[in-house]
Amino acid sequence: MREPELYDYDEVRRRTLASVTVAHPGNSALVLGSSQSTGVLDLARCVMPRRRRRGGGGVVLVSPGDLWIDWWIPTDDSRWRGDARASSQLVGEWWASALAPYVEESIVVHRGGLEGDASHRVVCFAGRGPGEVFVGGRKAVGVTQWRVREGVFLSSMIPAKDSHDVLDCLREVPEGLYASLNHHTVASLALDESVVERVLAVSGPWAVGPLPTL
Repeated sequence: MREPELYDYDEVRRRTLASVTVAHPGNSALVLGSSQSTGVLDLARCVMPRRRRRGGGGVVLVSPGDLWIDWWIPTDDSRWRGDARASSQLVGEWWASALAPYVEESIVVHRGGLEGDASHRVVCFAGRGPGEVFVGGRKAVGVTQWRVREGVFLSSMIPAKDSHDVLDCLREVPEGLYASLNHHTVASLALDESVVERVLAVSGPWAVGPLPTL
């Protein structure tokens, strides 16, 4: 059976105002990419709740303490970008600007396409994608998007935990995947919710509120 969707996306696309939601997970869960097969998981061993997003990429472990921001940008908003890569890069630039006062290492927004071992893309934080932010060479912010004729829905996250727990849920663990998951966390960057407020300030104004769930 297909996993329930993370949000009521049909309701999201009916929104006429650019809006933002800061998500606060109450429990850990796995969120699969839109086209990702449940077959990558060992369902007999994977006891965490599962959801599915409308956005590309691999499995994401969401946990309490994540710094997680979702945006809906209609096509008539000045922040709309017709090019998918440009939309993701815009999100990365917002995060990079907000992170600058918090970290001493170099901050880089990835401006290329997907990079990394294709077999490692089963887990989102193992590779590089457009707009994703790297601090000192380690991935810090993951970005995904869903585009429709009414606008674009963009999700971004700095995880509270490393992603190695995901490996216990995979049916097969590709060689080298463990090492590829050497990403930053909220703790490794010594961040708190104040950085989220900075992201909202540099990217706004927005209508602020929760996203509809099914």
